[in-house]
Amino acid sequence: MRHVDLAVIGSGSGNSIIDERFDDLSVALIDDGDPFGGTCLNAGCIPSKMFTHTAEVADEIRGARRYGLHASTPTVDWPAVRDRIFGRIDPISLSGLGWRESQPNVALMRGTARFTGVKRLTISYPDDTEETLTADRIVLAAGSRPRMPDFPGLDAAELEDRVHTSNTIMRLDRLPRTMVVLGGGFVAVEFAHIFSALGVAVTLINRSSALLRHADAELATSLTEELSRRVVVRLNQSVVEVDGSGRGGIGVYTMDHNDIEYSYDAEVLLVATGRIPNSDRLNLPATGVDVDGDGFVVVDAHQRTTADGIFALGDVSNHSMLKHAANADARTVQHNLLHPGDLASTEHTTIPYAVFSDPQLASVGLTEQQLRQSGRPYRVGVHRYADVAYGWALEDRGTHVAKVLVDPESLQLLGCHILGPQASTLIQPAIQAMATGLDARTMARAQYWIHPALTEVLENALLKVAPDR
Repeated sequence: MRHVDLAVIGSGSGNSIIDERFDDLSVALIDDGDPFGGTCLNAGCIPSKMFTHTAEVADEIRGARRYGLHASTPTVDWPAVRDRIFGRIDPISLSGLGWRESQPNVALMRGTARFTGVKRLTISYPDDTEETLTADRIVLAAGSRPRMPDFPGLDAAELEDRVHTSNTIMRLDRLPRTMVVLGGGFVAVEFAHIFSALGVAVTLINRSSALLRHADAELATSLTEELSRRVVVRLNQSVVEVDGSGRGGIGVYTMDHNDIEYSYDAEVLLVATGRIPNSDRLNLPATGVDVDGDGFVVVDAHQRTTADGIFALGDVSNHSMLKHAANADARTVQHNLLHPGDLASTEHTTIPYAVFSDPQLASVGLTEQQLRQSGRPYRVGVHRYADVAYGWALEDRGTHVAKVLVDPESLQLLGCHILGPQASTLIQPAIQAMATGLDARTMARAQYWIHPALTEVLENALLKVAPDR
């Protein structure tokens, strides 16, 4: 039986913990993911955003006429699009794997870990062999996986090459003519945008009454309206069954809230109904680690679990399931492993996010509906892209906005929500202000705002809640 000083389960953000400061420790890095390196690198944030940029370029070409440019409709070379992206990502994964394998103090164990006792792990390998490992300290960074609904027909063998998740949809052999996307969250909206921009006839089916239902309601409604110009959006419909009878190769059968039935045909079905933490694969009760009602590992502010010497980070414990949040968790865990007498904490109250659709939507802090529900007083400022000079350059139609929400007394930012081009970048000053306690008036007037940059849309939204005295 092998014993190590530190065991890390997961090769995503958990992998980043192990640097030269751990060279005097024996470390086991356990991961069964293929490719190596975690979801973000291989099947999540990075490749999907490379696809969304490609989609943006295709949309710009189609919309060039509004600038007085006459361009032909782009022809999509799917293998070239796909291979450009993974031709860059796959070598990074392989080099990361090689680097870890070369480190003398790190045992890279390419198997599946589960607890069989207190700080005792059994590693199961693809060749059906097993190995037992104990460790003084353990980090759970096992990530998450796509949620697969259990409606009839989804797991039929005949549909195996036609039903996909975000893990597989980006590596299709060919671009389909038609696609049904199930879901209404980040993944569903982004992929509906990507494939529709690349010429696929996309139908998006969501069981709730809104897309991005946790986002600012007004901005989410505007995004849905814009997406609906290119994608067939069907809300308030639940899937009843799928089978192989559709004209394109798969049939999707749904029912709305009034029990009216619908059917959709497509070549490919993308299931994007959310993600679940991989905690259920670890047999955590055997080592005394608690999970909450949604399956997330329970951690304190220092990323410690309920079991002494066991930490957790990222998707397995962080409800946001965002890579930048996982990286923040990892920095805290790394510090606390190295400095157990001087524990650091992770700030989880203002985790921002962005949806890389067309248009982009970015958000940090509380939404207007949350503030109304809580009864907390607030002041709101909204400014349109169309009302700043760079918005004129973009020929913005007036639907894209920056919205700021502030405390009426202190003028501290309570939330910021932006819908439109470059929203994921434009929101960063608001994130910084909320993290550092900068109030809206100081933020608006104590610095220069480049004219005529698009950031002026945020400047003007701030001035509406904190006008010059």
